[in-house]
Amino acid sequence: MTDTKQTAYLAGGCFWGMEDLVRQIPGVLETEAGYTGGDTPGAAYEQVKTGRTGHAESLKIVFDPKRLTYRHLLFEFFRMHNPTTRNQQGNDTGTQYRSAIFYISEEQKRTAGEVIKTVDASGDWKAKVVTEVVPFREFYRAEEYHQKYLVKHPHGYTCHYVRQLNLGEGR
Repeated sequence: MTDTKQTAYLAGGCFWGMEDLVRQIPGVLETEAGYTGGDTPGAAYEQVKTGRTGHAESLKIVFDPKRLTYRHLLFEFFRMHNPTTRNQQGNDTGTQYRSAIFYISEEQKRTAGEVIKTVDASGDWKAKVVTEVVPFREFYRAEEYHQKYLVKHPHGYTCHYVRQLNLGEGR
């Protein structure tokens, strides 16, 4: 029996732009901006923005696996941010803007590794993927004003867009 909902935790730079694009993927049921990957309990924006908490601006993504596979979600993730720049997306720099996949199962870890190999082999990105693949530990929901930020502020800042790359997904 297939679960009716699955969860993924991804970081690809500023969560405003990531959330705006991810929530538009068919099969995504819910998105939530937050912080994960660090050691500071109860992380909040004022701490995370310093880059000293170890946390990344991240998304909690709840999706319907009958409509969207985890594998396809990862390919979309690799189209909407540059996974070849360490600790940077656009003008945003620091470890809080790193590219990371926080896996919650061995299956997610395996799939992430396979997708990264496929993306690298495609040559669509001119450098190797530097996305971290690390175990999920804890997610701290970001402050309310960060949730669906670009819906509330349609002309707000984002450095994210969907690139027209195949990334070897069809292979």
